Amino acid sequence: MGINFEQALNAEQLAAVQAPDGPVLVIAAAGTGKTRTLTYRVAWLAERGIAARRILLLTFTNKAAREMLDRAVALVGEAVGGLWGGTFHHMANRMLRRHAEALGYRSDYTILDQDEARSLVRACAKELKLAGKEFPKPDVLLSVFSLAANIERPVPDVAAEHFAEHVINLEEVARVHRAYQARKRELQAMDFDDLLVNGLRLFREQPDVLARYQEQFQYILVDEYQDTNTLQAEWVDRLAEHRRNLLVVGDDFQSIYSWRGADFKNFLSFPKRYPHVQVFKLETNYRSAPEILDLANACIACNPAQFQKTMKAVRPGHGKPVLVRLRDSDAQARFVVERIRRLLRQGCAPGEIAVLYRAHFHAMELQLELTRQHMDFVVTSGMRFFEQAHIKDVCALLRVLVHPGDELAFLRLMGLLPKVGAKTAERLWQKLGGRCEPYRPGFAAEFTALLPAAARAPWRAIAAALPPGGLEQVTRDPGELLLRFNAVFYENYSINAFENHARRQEDIQGLINFTARYASAEDFLNEMALMTNLDAEAEAPGAGDTPAIKLSSVHQAKGLEWQAVFVLSLNEGLFPSHRALADNADESEERRLFYVAVTRARDELYLCVPEVRRVRDGGVMFCTPSRFVTEVSADLLTEEYAGFM
Repeated sequence: MGINFEQALNAEQLAAVQAPDGPVLVIAAAGTGKTRTLTYRVAWLAERGIAARRILLLTFTNKAAREMLDRAVALVGEAVGGLWGGTFHHMANRMLRRHAEALGYRSDYTILDQDEARSLVRACAKELKLAGKEFPKPDVLLSVFSLAANIERPVPDVAAEHFAEHVINLEEVARVHRAYQARKRELQAMDFDDLLVNGLRLFREQPDVLARYQEQFQYILVDEYQDTNTLQAEWVDRLAEHRRNLLVVGDDFQSIYSWRGADFKNFLSFPKRYPHVQVFKLETNYRSAPEILDLANACIACNPAQFQKTMKAVRPGHGKPVLVRLRDSDAQARFVVERIRRLLRQGCAPGEIAVLYRAHFHAMELQLELTRQHMDFVVTSGMRFFEQAHIKDVCALLRVLVHPGDELAFLRLMGLLPKVGAKTAERLWQKLGGRCEPYRPGFAAEFTALLPAAARAPWRAIAAALPPGGLEQVTRDPGELLLRFNAVFYENYSINAFENHARRQEDIQGLINFTARYASAEDFLNEMALMTNLDAEAEAPGAGDTPAIKLSSVHQAKGLEWQAVFVLSLNEGLFPSHRALADNADESEERRLFYVAVTRARDELYLCVPEVRRVRDGGVMFCTPSRFVTEVSADLLTEEYAGFM
């Protein structure tokens, strides 16, 4: 018995699923059944007698491919069992295994995982005598190499943009890259990016191989097409060039990954590359209440250069999104906790509540408040704020000054200096008699003499930057110490140590301002210690067995949904991010990011707008509400005021 497609699909989905041969562009707005449409397209082809091996389904995660294939099997049985489905990397690897010799590789080449790639880059830098804390670490180099590969630009050009105005020898970075490439060839190994690079090389350089796969794949389907990079787009275009039975699904409104090489212009230019394309729009949204969709439609309509579409709701009304005006980030944290408690009392499950933010430091105060209130939460976008390496690093000097006998803080601080390993740091601690007292007369000369030569200049810079008021000033104003330490040492260190150094610097600036709420450095450090210990307790075995409130960056939340969503710190410079605006000179992707945040919510949506931010000197800075909430009609929102007492 065949599938009743008319009964299973709405009119928009059905039209896309049953589209005739030729290029097809499916513009699928959020929550409109994109996965369902792709799955039924596979089933439709199978019912028309298309052999499974003649269909290629490309996705961005193996999970998405498995989900679609499992659903297709449930619909039509094993008729789709031999379908080629998986990620771009998986499919490229499958082809390369058969034809690697054409590119000078054995068919049993090794695929390097991240640890292996990191070790190989480290070895190359060491052989070139470039390894060390003053040179970019392997993870940083790999991120530069990866972006260069995925956007097909020279490594020095990408490195110049990555390191911006900081002093980095670009030729040395290029030398490590050349050595890394050579070592991979010697080892008959490819890293993750090489699978795409060599997969495209195979098609560019071996027309017979390309012709074989052009003949095999009668139909090609691509999921999340707006997230393709230049390599992936060309790879697909070459495969589809002969038959042109290419169906791509995506949403240009949700293209938010340009920082890792995705180019939504591949999506926008599809009709130009395929002039006879059939375009279908999925606009019927099954996820969100109509009031949430009204806001999403209004905010994204402000973007130019996009395929305009308007989401239509099928669910009944639930109430307008709430624009919450708050005094400051502390009031924001208290409001979110109070409103979460109300939602829980009303029967909302903890796992159905999410708090989203543009940058990790926006959730500092909320993490503190949730911890104080003993409310379980999970940070899905990484470690809890005070557990992150860069936060612990910048606080290490403060800990040593306030507690001269803090051995762990001393060892962490020393580990940041060039040529100071764990054993050297332990020996230094022993020679100091178990106390580090930078303000003690004579300490500077005594300690500098004990350091390895390479570490002396950085330590002198740190020592010279200590606040002139001594321990009393450090105790009274810990933010001043963090500010100085970051300026003279840690900012440059982080550039070499972390691939996402700019985001980490935002966190540190947020932390510096955050210290203003404490009467002393001791109070601040006690709060940090309490937070990390409670974090450890919460993450003990068994602690995460029950669903918990989710805290996540908007980037990490894409593709997910919750009953209730809070969006934090909707202020100019925060969301949209001033750094993103400066880098791109374009607000379009930031608005798409806001659209993604809004469309994660099914029933309840709270948009939080603090009016002031505390700054390090104890004062406040007035904040401007985000353009994303001021540019939409006020009648789309309900306003609340909190924390002005």
